[in-house]
Amino acid sequence: MRILVLGSGAREHAIILALRAEDTAHDVFAAPGNAGIARDATIVDLDPNDPAAVTVFAGEHAIDLVVIGPEAPLVAGVADALRERGIPAFGPSKAAAQLEGSKAFAKRIMESAGVPTGRAVRAHTLDEVTAALASLGAPHVVKADGLAAGKGVIVTSDRDAALAHAESFLQSGPVLVEEFLDGPEVSLFFLSDGDTVRPLSPAQDYKRLGDGDEGPNTGGMGAYSPLPWLSERFGGEDEFVDLVTRTVAEPVIRQLDADGTPFIGLLYAGLILTDRGIKVIEFNARFGDPETQVVLPRLIDPLSRLLLSAASGTLEQEPRPAFAEATAVTVVLASEGYPAAPITGRAITGLEAAEAVEGVHLAHAATAERDGTLVATGGRVLNVVALGSTFRESRDRAYQAMDRIELEGGQHRSDIAARVVEG
Repeated sequence: MRILVLGSGAREHAIILALRAEDTAHDVFAAPGNAGIARDATIVDLDPNDPAAVTVFAGEHAIDLVVIGPEAPLVAGVADALRERGIPAFGPSKAAAQLEGSKAFAKRIMESAGVPTGRAVRAHTLDEVTAALASLGAPHVVKADGLAAGKGVIVTSDRDAALAHAESFLQSGPVLVEEFLDGPEVSLFFLSDGDTVRPLSPAQDYKRLGDGDEGPNTGGMGAYSPLPWLSERFGGEDEFVDLVTRTVAEPVIRQLDADGTPFIGLLYAGLILTDRGIKVIEFNARFGDPETQVVLPRLIDPLSRLLLSAASGTLEQEPRPAFAEATAVTVVLASEGYPAAPITGRAITGLEAAEAVEGVHLAHAATAERDGTLVATGGRVLNVVALGSTFRESRDRAYQAMDRIELEGGQHRSDIAARVVEG
């Protein structure tokens, strides 16, 4: 197949690595990509957020499938333009992508579909935020209604901090003040062709910057998969996945279809397991990062076939995707100053030594080649991904490899998957 992957992060690199692992004969293109992706795909000088440019390239180069990684091209309507030309696109339309692009839209869909979620108040002014904070109580959860590159959410017991966060986003639109939900979080992905739903394997990510879930929220500092502790509460991982499929994914996909906005692509359900049952924290309209980096390496079925089936409306012909029993752990290396003000342009070394560790590969997030030197170009720089037969083995491999990488001021968490190793 000739496949175009849009995006430049570790998520897109993970997708490309999965495509390469199933069939090295695929012609894989990436726009805009990064230094790591350039080793595994042909880099295209193309604006991924420009529907016309993407469509013209796909048509002229006989692309069989376009995989849209990040949310910005979805909200820009890239998938719509491709489908109008008859080019299979894995990613929802601009209208359906509101499930991620607008928190208020997502809450309305959940309410209509009967999907369990926390209470929320949409606020347009600081006075409305103040009243909502008082009504819902602490800890306070304030979210930007639109896209905010992973920086739109604050969870805090500090009322002044919550108000300051709200004020910074009210300049560009309303915010949501939500009920705080307590419990372990789970990320679960679903493939959808607008009608049929197929679940992938769950993962758990680490959003806080520091060990012990201290520090500011980030785009994600690590993840692991599968989640053996789900068996204690639900009788097994499959039972948990079946329950979420019936009570969350299928009702949402049916509701979007009934509303005339069928969802074709990857539905990401951010879940929290509360004392009152499973609740949805948020939906995303694309693969999650860094969870993709630990889910896809365990996938047994060909990823290209699954994505094309979803994009072509034939997902009902595919059985539930199967996953290897291997464990996967990823640890994110971030630049100094991340997430507030990352320092970029610094050299990264030791990658060959890291990849020499058994079961380890690297997914690049923000890297570039400059004068023959690999440098960091963003906050989250790369993912060390390790597979093993046990979590102890995969975790040890990940940190052994991380210790071989040098980045001045680089930071990473040292407790990814520690609790699952400890039982």
